[in-house]
Amino acid sequence: MTAQKSALVPQSHSKPIGRYSPGVRVALTPGTEFVFVTGQVATDAQGTVLSPGQAGPQARVVFERIEQVLAAAGGSLADLVNVTIYLTDIERDFAAVSAVRDEVLAVPPPASVLVEVSRLAEKGCVVEISGIAAVEGGR
Repeated sequence: MTAQKSALVPQSHSKPIGRYSPGVRVALTPGTEFVFVTGQVATDAQGTVLSPGQAGPQARVVFERIEQVLAAAGGSLADLVNVTIYLTDIERDFAAVSAVRDEVLAVPPPASVLVEVSRLAEKGCVVEISGIAAVEGGR
């Protein structure tokens, strides 16, 4: 049996620069589905990097973008069950990103991974976050 899946591409997002979707919806049981959100960075609909080099403001934009993908599936940030956070400098940016994460994620919080990487695909981006959500009553 093959799971039914579909791409989620909010109009407010720039066109992907490669072969991926901002989010993927996977039907589980009637009324429940997994939504896989591709790593999001702080860009606007034209692909312009927002708040270059500033982890806190970028994290806020990234979570807004994740929320838009989840909304396209009938969900919200509260449906996240896992997030993976990539930072280009943990020592410099951990506190700022953690503060935003603590503010926007529901209790109980999702499982989380945070890693440092040498760079991200978009120059000026210092934060990238991906996620997995379990959305009930999705469309």
